[in-house]
Amino acid sequence: MTNIIPIKDLKNTSFISQMCREAHEPIYITKNGYGDMVVLSMESFKNMQFESEVYYKLLEAEREAEHTDKRYSSK
Repeated sequence: MTNIIPIKDLKNTSFISQMCREAHEPIYITKNGYGDMVVLSMESFKNMQFESEVYYKLLEAEREAEHTDKRYSSK
């Protein structure tokens, strides 16, 4: 379930911290009814960074494969 809270709720930092750790997904913060910020737990942020790096490396490998006939093997 998507977590959306108003910015005034950031005053309760312990509750927000707990929400982040338990939800394992972003918490969207609104200001005057519009999206303003996103809060993540450190674990979720690190996972997102790792996935982004893996995706970037795969994309880079696909681009290289399009421009060369050279192939690598783990054997």
